Order: sequence, then structure tokens, then C-alpha cells
Amino acid sequence: MDFLKTDGARTGLFFGATSGVITTIGLIVGLNSGTQSLTAVLGGILVIAVADAMSDALGIHLAEESDPGTDHSHVWAATITTFLTKFIFSISFAVPLLLLPLTPAVIVSVVWGLLVIVVLSYFLARAQNESPLAIITEHVGIAVLVIVFSHYIGVWVAATFG
Repeated sequence: MDFLKTDGARTGLFFGATSGVITTIGLIVGLNSGTQSLTAVLGGILVIAVADAMSDALGIHLAEESDPGTDHSHVWAATITTFLTKFIFSISFAVPLLLLPLTPAVIVSVVWGLLVIVVLSYFLARAQNESPLAIITEHVGIAVLVIVFSHYIGVWVAATFG
């Protein structure tokens, strides 16, 4: 666990988990609203878990490398932790889809995602000596916006192209 005390690993953990949750719940809600297809939603999760985790890891790698004061161990800690965290959090959303019918699985996924955002926000607020309630409210508010926009985009796509 000493590894997670490094700046690079902490960057990767918070970025990967947040990105994994927000991207995946947006995708789940949008694809469900647009297709009502377990295959489409589960396939989307698997693609996000691999392709987007690799993309975000490379993005963090380049962003961290662009800072001339950052050493290689920091860059690689951020890169690897981003990939693993995003992959694990994204793939975790497949579990409710494999165990429940689609609509309840989507609801469980949204609740799971919001819970992760609450926990991450709480620890972030504590680390920065900020009010947990204010940070949690801000981050959950952003997540809810993603959920709402994703739903209506899915509805629009289904109505326009379905």
C-alpha cells in the first residue's frame, strides 16, 4: 500500500476511478435509453474497460511527462494506476448486468457509481481539509448531470435513428 502513497499512484487512482465511474454510468444509461439491449450495454462496458482505460492511461502518461519536473517513476505510477483503476471500476459495472434484468441492473449500476463518487469525494475532501459535504455535493451533482444528459442523448438517438 506504500505504492498508493506516491503522487503518481494517487493521481492514477483518483483519475482512473472517477473516469471509470462517470464514463461507464454515462454509457450504461445512454445505451440503455437508446437500445434497451443487454448486449449493447454489456459490450459498451467491455469496450470502455479496455479501450478507454488504455486511452486515459496514455493521456495521463503524456500529461505527466509534459511536466519537466516529473520523474519517470511518477509518470509510470500514474500511468499504470490509471489503467488498472479505470479497468477495475469499469468492469465492475458488468456484475449487476450479469446478475439482474437490464432495468434493475442499470439502477444498481447508477447507485454503485454514485456511491464510489461519494467515497472518493469524501477522502479527497478529508485530504484537503475541505468540507466533505460541499465536495460530495459538487461531484455528485456533476455525475447526475452526466446521467441525465446521457439518458436524453440515448432517447434522442433512439427516436432519430431507431
